[in-house]
Amino acid sequence: MKTTTDEILFLLKTRGPARTGEVAERLGISRQGSRQQLERLAVEGLVTSETRAGGVGRPRRHWSLTAKGHARFPDSHAQMTVDLLKAVRSEFGDDGLDRLITRRERETLRQYEEAVGDVSLEKRIKILAEIRAREGYMAEWHREEDGSFLFIENHCPICAAARACQSLCRSELFTFQKVLGADCFVERVEHLLAGARRCAYRIAINPAH
Repeated sequence: MKTTTDEILFLLKTRGPARTGEVAERLGISRQGSRQQLERLAVEGLVTSETRAGGVGRPRRHWSLTAKGHARFPDSHAQMTVDLLKAVRSEFGDDGLDRLITRRERETLRQYEEAVGDVSLEKRIKILAEIRAREGYMAEWHREEDGSFLFIENHCPICAAARACQSLCRSELFTFQKVLGADCFVERVEHLLAGARRCAYRIAINPAH
């Protein structure tokens, strides 16, 4: 059963920095209750705040997760995976590691293509988001005003491995493009390893199809 702490951390993880009032509104609690909860989490080192000026009125506090707060969303078997990648590179060199990643890429692609099937682009994106959410990426998507789609992964359960071997990120971008098909272009517009709080991909329709 989720606690208010869990709900606040999940909200900040998936929606990014938020004001006290926004947290209160989304969780259905009072502003005072929201402030008390956030200040308690700040004492625990899970969230931090900064004051920003914006519009009319006094500056408002914006709350976001700290590194400790992000760590509440685990990186699956992080150290073991990193150690295995280092061992493969040590034993078989970069070429051997690339072959391993390519093999993983082919198997992942096969599984995703079987699950997605021959449906509309919007349906493909929806199914892919559901798959990635089950795998721990906290994935979601929505259509943009210009008709493109934004595919978002709020968490990376293999982040430590991706830092140790960035070919994994290249592999994921390639896999998304292949699964979603030639009737669209997939572009990474936010990257966790580049300092963003999440990974996000813009999916635009290919006018040639």
